[in-house]
Amino acid sequence: MSVEQARIHIVPKPWGRTDLRPWNAYHDARTAIGEAWFERADPGAPLPALLLKLIFTSEPLSIQVHPDDTLARSLGLAQGKCEAWYILSASADARIGVGLKQQLSPAQLRACICDGSILERVHWHAARTGNSTLVPPGTIHSIGAGLVIVEIQQRTDATFRLFDYERRRELHIDMAVAAASARQCERQASPRRLTSARTLLVASPSFVLERMTLEPGVIRELGAGAETWLFILRGAGWVDSIEATSGNALFLDGNRARIEVGAQRLQCLVAYARSAPAPYLLRRVNALRAPDQARGLSGASLRMEPGSAIGSVPAAENR
Repeated sequence: MSVEQARIHIVPKPWGRTDLRPWNAYHDARTAIGEAWFERADPGAPLPALLLKLIFTSEPLSIQVHPDDTLARSLGLAQGKCEAWYILSASADARIGVGLKQQLSPAQLRACICDGSILERVHWHAARTGNSTLVPPGTIHSIGAGLVIVEIQQRTDATFRLFDYERRRELHIDMAVAAASARQCERQASPRRLTSARTLLVASPSFVLERMTLEPGVIRELGAGAETWLFILRGAGWVDSIEATSGNALFLDGNRARIEVGAQRLQCLVAYARSAPAPYLLRRVNALRAPDQARGLSGASLRMEPGSAIGSVPAAENR
């Protein structure tokens, strides 16, 4: 069993912020920081399959798209890229863009990229704190200004830009047209309560994202059989011997970890490398009933169509 306090890698971006508080201690007027990556405690440890990060925006990000596995491997990359967002905070006019208002042919998409009208073709909608979004490979998307977002993604740098707000960075027109599905935006489903403590936000072929809420004073065991990331939203407690506080992240890889909640309710995001929700992610320690089986899940798994999402709404160096 490996339970680690994640270390933080700060990444400057032209659209970032100079003050990341309260989610990160960084504040320096000289440099805009766009992302804070959570990494394993030992820089020499094997790289995880997933990358957990915080995104801070003072300006819109580029409009972009990620390839699927087939296209990525044809380009010599290990895999494509699926990602999901959870909104920590949003200004009153903050927006996210996921998918298109109407389906475009490859020729129409190319023309929209070349003349800049892709900005008006993207399906934009209001961003609200607590909303979650799945962005499958091939989905044209962007993140607007005024947002703090937790992102979980496949660990790859396969990103193609379609529009960049005159920042004079390279556009990847050919690769973007090849990667994009150019479909209309598909409606995303609402969060689903699995147990009294677990809410399913997103399930994809590459990872599952849940929100977990534990009451004060309880003790639970978290089954981290697969690679698992915890991000603490609010409250505090202990995960094995590591103190878990708001804004921090932990990496788990192994069997089970003991979670002991403090005097306040503990709420966190749990992301793990499975294609369906784990039926027995949590076990009760200081209660009469031991198992905490998710409702509607068998002991094997919950089957979902590739690319399906559970969320109330719908990474890396190229943003």
